[in-house]
Amino acid sequence: MVDQKVIVIGAGLAGCEAAWQLARRGIQVELHEMKPAKMTSAHTSDGFAELVCSNSLRSNQLENAVGLLKEEMRRLDSLILACADETQVEAGGALAVDRQGFSELVTKKVRNHPNITVMEQEDTVLPEDGELVVASGPLTSDDLAAYLYRLFGDHSTLNFYDAAAPLVTYESVDMSSAFFASRYNKGTPDYINCPMTDEEYHAFVRELVSAEEAEVHGFEDKHVFEGCMPVEVMARRGVETLCYGPLKPRGLVDPRTGKEPYAVVQLRKDNAQGSIYNLVGFQTHLKFPEQRRVFSMIPALKDAQFVRYGKMHRNTYMDSPRLLNRYYQLKSDLRISFAGQMTGVEGYVESAASGLLVGIETARRLLGLAPIDFPQETAVGALGLYISNPSVTEFQPMNINFGIMPPLGYRVKGGKRNKNAVIAQRALDALEPLRTIAAEGVISE
Repeated sequence: MVDQKVIVIGAGLAGCEAAWQLARRGIQVELHEMKPAKMTSAHTSDGFAELVCSNSLRSNQLENAVGLLKEEMRRLDSLILACADETQVEAGGALAVDRQGFSELVTKKVRNHPNITVMEQEDTVLPEDGELVVASGPLTSDDLAAYLYRLFGDHSTLNFYDAAAPLVTYESVDMSSAFFASRYNKGTPDYINCPMTDEEYHAFVRELVSAEEAEVHGFEDKHVFEGCMPVEVMARRGVETLCYGPLKPRGLVDPRTGKEPYAVVQLRKDNAQGSIYNLVGFQTHLKFPEQRRVFSMIPALKDAQFVRYGKMHRNTYMDSPRLLNRYYQLKSDLRISFAGQMTGVEGYVESAASGLLVGIETARRLLGLAPIDFPQETAVGALGLYISNPSVTEFQPMNINFGIMPPLGYRVKGGKRNKNAVIAQRALDALEPLRTIAAEGVISE
C-alpha cells in the first residue's frame, strides 16, 4: 500500500470514479463532498453521482462514439459503468438508468470501500501540499470557483448554461392519447409516445415561445450548450425546428391512425419501477407554473402530475488547453489534477471517463509506474488529448465524437455506420494490450 493520501474534491461521477480507481490500487483516498450540508440549485438528493439532467447515458452502440467510450470504460473496470449497467432501465439502443438506484449503488460502493474515507465538507481553497484531484463539477461552489478564478489568472474559468427536463408520473399520463413504441420498431417498445396533430403542435409552439422564463443571472440564448438546449430556445429558432429535433415523428406510427403523427413527444422511464418518466429533450428554464400550463397542452399530458420541474443552471469549465496536460494535471502544479465536466468534457460518460483516466494515471505515478498514455485512437485517450491541445484557440465543451480521433486513412464501403464500426474496432484493438497494464497495482475490488 502506498503511504500517501490523495484528496478528491467532489463525489460526482468523475470524483467517485477517480476515487474508486485510486482506492482499488491500494491508495488511501479522502473524498470531500459538500452535500448534504450545502446543496446547489440543481441537486436534490444527498447521494453521490447524482444525475441532475437526463437519466440517459446515451447510445450503447459501438458505431456511436459514446457507445465506444462506454465499452472502453467497461474494459477498464469503470465503477460508473458497472453501476449503470446494474441499474439499467429500458431505453431502446441507449443506456438509461434508474436515477435514484444508480446514485444509491455508487454511494454504497464508494462509502464501503476500505481505502476511501468520506469527509462531508465544502472546500473553498485548495490544499498547498499533497496529491489532489479536483472534481467539484460544473456546479462548483461560488467560493471555490472564485478561488480558482484567482488561481488561473489570465486563463480563468468560462461558463455556459444547460438545463434539466421535467419528470411526470406514469399514472398521470393519458394512455388513450399515447402509445408505447421505439422508432422503426427497433428493439422493445420502451418509450411512451405522445402524438400531436398539426393544429395541436402549432398551438403548443406559439405558447412555448411566449411563455414566461425564470430569472437566470447572465443567461442569453447564445450561451446555451447545444446538447442541452432548452426546448423554448430551440423553438425560437423556427416554428418547425422541434419537428426535426426532440418532437420528430420519424419511425413512430400511431396505432390509432396507422400513420406517423405530425409531431411526437417521447417519455422515457426514469426509474426501474416505471412509475416516473422524463420528457425526452424537454430541458427548460420556464417558470414552474408556465411549464405546467404549456406542457399540459400536449394531449397525453393534459392531466400530468409533475414530480420535478425543469431547471436551468450555469456550468463552469476551465480553459483546459492552456491549463492542463493530457493526464488532466495542472501544468503549473503537477500534484493537482482536475476531472469531470469542469475540464470541458461534456456529458455524464465523458465526465466519468476523465475521472477514470485521472484515477489510473495518478495511481500509476504514486506507485512508481510509467504512465499509460492512452493513444488518440482510443476514445478515452482522444478526450484527454482534446482538452489539453494548445492549438485549440476557442475552447468549448465537447462530447466524445469520432472527429477528435485520427481518420482511418482509407475508405470503408457501406457508409458512415460501417466506417464508424471500423474506427471503434481499431480503438478496442489499441486498448486491448493496455488493459493488463492498466490493472497493475489493483489489489482490491
